[in-house]
Amino acid sequence: MSFMDQPRAGNAFAREVIDGLRDWLATDGAVWLHLFKTLLAAFIAMGLAMRFELSQPRIAMTTTFVLMQPFSGMVLAKSVYRFAGTALGMLAALVLGALFVQQAELYALGLTVWVAACTALAVRHRQFRWYGFVLAGYTAALIGVPVVTAPDQLLLATLTRGAEVMIGILCSSVVSALVLPRHASATLMTTLAQREASFNAFAASVLRGGLERRARERRYASLVDEIVSFESTRRVAAYENPALRRQRTLLAQLNNAFMDACARLHTLDQAIKRLRATDGHAGLAVSLNELADLLDSSRCDEHALKRFGMALSERLAEPSHIDVTTCVELLCRFTSDIARLMRMRASIASGEQQRSSRDDRAGPRYAATTHRYVVAATFVRSGIVIAAVAWFWIATAWPSGGLAVIAATLACALSSAQARPAKFVTQMAAGAAFATMLGYLYLCHVYPAIDGFPLLCAALAPPLAAGAFVAARPATAGYGVGFCVFFCLLAAPDNVIVYDPGLLLNNGIAIVVSMLVAAIACAVIVPPHTPWLVGKTLAALRAQAALACEGRLPELNERFHSGTHDLMSQLLGLLAPRSREHRRALAWMLVTLEVGQAMIDLRMLRAALNMDAAPAPLRSAWSSSIAQLLHDIAMLFRAPSTVTLRRAISAVVSSIFATEALLERLHAPHEARDVRRMLACLHFIRSALVDPNAPFGMHR
Repeated sequence: MSFMDQPRAGNAFAREVIDGLRDWLATDGAVWLHLFKTLLAAFIAMGLAMRFELSQPRIAMTTTFVLMQPFSGMVLAKSVYRFAGTALGMLAALVLGALFVQQAELYALGLTVWVAACTALAVRHRQFRWYGFVLAGYTAALIGVPVVTAPDQLLLATLTRGAEVMIGILCSSVVSALVLPRHASATLMTTLAQREASFNAFAASVLRGGLERRARERRYASLVDEIVSFESTRRVAAYENPALRRQRTLLAQLNNAFMDACARLHTLDQAIKRLRATDGHAGLAVSLNELADLLDSSRCDEHALKRFGMALSERLAEPSHIDVTTCVELLCRFTSDIARLMRMRASIASGEQQRSSRDDRAGPRYAATTHRYVVAATFVRSGIVIAAVAWFWIATAWPSGGLAVIAATLACALSSAQARPAKFVTQMAAGAAFATMLGYLYLCHVYPAIDGFPLLCAALAPPLAAGAFVAARPATAGYGVGFCVFFCLLAAPDNVIVYDPGLLLNNGIAIVVSMLVAAIACAVIVPPHTPWLVGKTLAALRAQAALACEGRLPELNERFHSGTHDLMSQLLGLLAPRSREHRRALAWMLVTLEVGQAMIDLRMLRAALNMDAAPAPLRSAWSSSIAQLLHDIAMLFRAPSTVTLRRAISAVVSSIFATEALLERLHAPHEARDVRRMLACLHFIRSALVDPNAPFGMHR
C-alpha cells in the first residue's frame, strides 16, 4: 500500500465502524439503552423517596418500571394519563374510606364496583387513556386496602402514596426526555416514506394481477395493523415534538387518506377481477399497466398522477360498457387518492401547518370503538375476580389477604388490553413466583451484606434489568411485568427494611394464588376470544356499512374507515392467524369496505347533483329507489340472511333502472358525468352482492 492510500484506508475503516455503530444503536443498542434508562429512572426514584423519608420507596420504583417506554413521547403521554388516573384513584380511596368507615364488607363491595368500572372504561377508551382508567382503579386499591380498618391513617396514606407515585412519574419523564432521548417523531417520517413505497409496490402488483388471493388478503390485513400503529405513533409524537403537535390535523388527514386509498385499491382489485372474463379488460389493461409502471418508477409524483387521472376522466365521459365504466371510475378515484397522499406527505415534510387555530382544532378524528358487550364482559369478569378474593380475605381474616386483593386488581387491570388475558395473567403469576423466591434470597443474604446506596443499586441492577428485558418482548411480556412489579412490591428496600422472610413468603403466596384465580376467571368467564363475543365485534364491524348508509355526511368517510379498521384490528388480535374465523372476519371487513365506500360515494354524488332539468315524477321515483337502497343495504349488513340479501339485490337493480332513466333525461355534460359515476357505484355494489366469494353465503 502506498503512502497516499493509507489515509483513504483509514477513512474507509472509520466509516465502516460508524455504520456498524449506527446499525447496533438502531437494533440491539436501542434495547440496551432502554434498559439503562429504565434502571436509572428506577434508582433515582428510589433514592429520592428514601431521601424524602417516604414510607415505601418501592412504590416509586415500581412506577418507573410500569411507566418507562422506548420513546420519550410514550413516557410523556403515559405520565399525563398516569397523573390524572392517580389523582382520581386517590380521590376514590378517600371517598370510599369516608363512606365505609371500618366496614370491610361494604368497602370491598364499593372497591369492587369502582375497579371493575375503571377496568371496563379502560377497555372502552383504549391507547393511553386506557392507562389513566387502569391507574384510577388499582391506585384506589393500593391506597385503601392496607388501611381499611384504620381510617385515621387514610389521608396520610393517600398523600404518601400519591407523592411516591408522582416521584416515579417525574423521574421517568426527566430521564426519558434528557438522557439520550429517542423520539417517535423521527421514526414517524421514516415510517411514512417506507409505508408509501411499500403500498405503491403492492398496488402495482395488484394492478398487474400478479398476486394470489391469499397473499392479497394477508397484505390487506397487515395494512390494518399499519393504520392503527401509525395512529398510535402520531399521538405519541405530538407529546414530544411541538411542530408535529401543530401538524396533528394534517397527520390525521394523511392517515385517513391512506385508509381511503387502501379501501379503494381493494375495490378496484375486485372490479378488475370481475372484468377479466369480459372483452372490456383488454382495452383497460393498457391503463392498468401504465399506472402500475408509474407507481413503480421514480418519476411517480403528484403531477404525473394528475395527468394520468385527467386522461382517465376523459375516457369516463365517453359512453362505454358499464363494467369498463365502473373500473375506469374506480381507477380515477384511486389515482386521485394516491396523488392526495403524496401531496399531504410533502406538506408535512415541508413543515406546513394549519392556517388558524380553529383549523388546527378541527379535522378528522380517529374513531376507536369497542363493542358494549366486550365492555360489559370486562366489567363482570373483573368484578367477580376482585369480589371473590376480597370475600375470601374477609371471611378467613387472612393476614396477607389485602395484598391478594391488590394483586387481583393489578392482574385484572394490566391484562384488560390483552387478547388472551388468561395467558398474560398466568405469565404474571409465574413472574411473581420467581420474584418471591429471588426476593427471599435478597432479603436473607444480599441486603444484610450491603452498605451504601451505590452498592444497593449495583445489587438490584442484574435481576431488574433481566426482568425489564423480558417485559420488552411481546411474547414474554407477562413474565417480565410480573417479576419487576412484584419484586419491587415484595422485596425492594424501604427506608426501614423489615427482615421477615415469613411475611415475604406469605405475601408472595397470596399474590400468586390471587393471580391464578384471576387467570382461571379470565379463561372461564366470557374471555375476549369467546365465539359469542367475537361475533358481537364482527357485528359491529358489519354495522359500519350501515353507518355509511345512514350516517351524517360531514366527516362520514373518516368515521367509517377509522371505525372499520379499528374493529378489524381488534378481531385480528383475537383470532388465530389463517384460521377459518380469521379469513371470515377479513372477508367481512373487505366487503364492508367495498360496499360502504361505494355507498358513501353514491350519497356524496347524490347530494351534489342538480336534477332541476329532470321531470318531477322521474326525480321522485329515483329518490325513492335510492332511499330504499340505503335502507336495504343497512339491513343486509345488520342482519345478513338470504331474505335481506335478495331485498338488497332487488333494491340495487331498481336503483340502476331508475338512474338509467334519469341519465336519458339529463343533457348537461357535468350532470351526465355525475350520473354515470353513480351508475358505476350501483353496478359495483350489485357485483359485490352477487360475488360467489362474498361472505353473505355463510348466512344462507
